[in-house]
Amino acid sequence: MTLRRRGEKATISIQEHMAIDVCPGPIRPIKQISDYFPRFPRGLPQDAALRTPAPPDAPARPAAASASSRSPSDGARDDDEDVDQLFGAYGSSPGPSPGPSPACPPAKPPEDEPDADGYESDDCTALGTLDFSLLYDQESNALHCTITKAKVPKLMFSRKGLKPMDHNGLADPYVKLHLLPGASKANKLRTKTLHNTLNPTWNETLTYYGITDEDMIRKTLRISVCDEDKFRHNEFIGETRVPLKKLKPNHTKTFSICLEKQLPVDKTEDKSLEERGRILISLKYSSQKQGLLVGIVRCAHLAAMDANGYSDPYVKTYLRPDVDKKSKHKTAVKKKTLNPEFNEEFCYEIKHGDLAKKSLEVTVWDYDIGRSNDFIGGVVLGINAKGERLKHWFDCLKNKDKRIERWHTLTSELPGAVLSD
Repeated sequence: MTLRRRGEKATISIQEHMAIDVCPGPIRPIKQISDYFPRFPRGLPQDAALRTPAPPDAPARPAAASASSRSPSDGARDDDEDVDQLFGAYGSSPGPSPGPSPACPPAKPPEDEPDADGYESDDCTALGTLDFSLLYDQESNALHCTITKAKVPKLMFSRKGLKPMDHNGLADPYVKLHLLPGASKANKLRTKTLHNTLNPTWNETLTYYGITDEDMIRKTLRISVCDEDKFRHNEFIGETRVPLKKLKPNHTKTFSICLEKQLPVDKTEDKSLEERGRILISLKYSSQKQGLLVGIVRCAHLAAMDANGYSDPYVKTYLRPDVDKKSKHKTAVKKKTLNPEFNEEFCYEIKHGDLAKKSLEVTVWDYDIGRSNDFIGGVVLGINAKGERLKHWFDCLKNKDKRIERWHTLTSELPGAVLSD
């Protein structure tokens, strides 16, 4: 015991202060401040409400003992536990938690609610949602994708290191489409950009032409939402992928999907890179003109031949064999595009009976100034062709005065063709 003079204040060393509690009762360690202010990442645990002290006007619990039957040490312990409950120090006591009162039913566990900044626990919801619809028109071999609207969150990527898309906390979103496998500029489509919004509404329809039933089985549509930045690279927000085999022909299917983080593209299965593009050709034998009408409608997903990632395509047609070398026809050049639309028609004066001995050669070229033009791809229709090329030619011979359109895949080599411009 330390002696002190009269009038002198009692002093307690820091060791004694940190080691003991000066409250009445047995000597117990002092609780740390964090015990009174615990950190629960998603709110109090489920049964924390059971430990909350009842209001003053609430009836006493049956299990509670009278104040006269408790010892001083028990009263001090209960008072300390009441302080713990008041400040939310749940779980610090090793003893079992008391059961619920018969008069009060157990409280339901609170559901996860969005934070004040709009973040939700679901990762895909944090990246945003996208509403769109898909329609495969089997007759015209077209895939229509209507981008309706999106909800883009203010914060993105993850809980740690969240950042706004732009300095003003908004975004300049747009949507781009790719067909997998074979993602390239040839099959890239995109919407217009909407500025300074987190809830863009496009209501814009993007169309892929030349989509066959085989494509619907093996291809996947990749839909990405990005933020446009004029001074830096555009930022990726989120994406979703839809296997085309989920669609029914001539039936519109609506989607409302959460965006996901960017997934890697598997290039090992990219068989479509062998293709050079596709072309839509129409054939009709006109009895009135006594000739074959060849229509070059459009091309899709052409190979890029220029350094800017595009081509300047045009189409040439020949009716082989061409003894007089007068069967050459050529379309106009379409600048800087991989999906040109021509809508041009040529007429070959020939008797219907002679068509069985002929073949139609169609080639697509990239126009270059000051040097030789680049060959992109071609296709040959005739009696010696196979598959859809033979069927198209045969249907034309069988159905006079009927226009028949078919999509054909361009190949890099044509047997017997002269690949020079």
